Amino acid sequence: MTTVTTTYLQMTERTLLRPKVCADPRFRVLEATVRQWRVNRFLYQLVGADWEWHDRLCWTDKQWQAYAEDESVSTFVAYYDGSPAGYFELADRRQEVEIVYFGLAPPFIGRGFGRALLTRTIEEAWKRNPSRVWVHTCTLDHPAALHNYQARGMVVYRTETSTA
Repeated sequence: MTTVTTTYLQMTERTLLRPKVCADPRFRVLEATVRQWRVNRFLYQLVGADWEWHDRLCWTDKQWQAYAEDESVSTFVAYYDGSPAGYFELADRRQEVEIVYFGLAPPFIGRGFGRALLTRTIEEAWKRNPSRVWVHTCTLDHPAALHNYQARGMVVYRTETSTA
């Protein structure tokens, strides 16, 4: 049995964002405006494989398609020199925006891109004019995830512990 702690964080004002930028022009983030469910599945597997993201591995093609084509979901892809470096997904949820997925592909971890990508994530969320932006992370995620969220200005509002 593994004990997993899930931490929920939020930001209730855009002025609380403590941004970090990446000065390397080879690092870019673009919105995937043409909805392609296979891209979402690919990114989920690319980024999540090392962090036990397995809840969606059993999804059918139809489930992936329905999710990716949902108008409340937006997908943004980070690229480094043309290679997918990471991604994030935002979901508009009744005056709130959830950061549904966020992360980097293994070759890009530890290079400072996570701070810049999270800054862009939060900026994009606030463009939707929500009352808050929120996310959850857990102890199965990258060890720096919680710190990165807090360093960008997000505040813990709940924790839960379970066994898996």
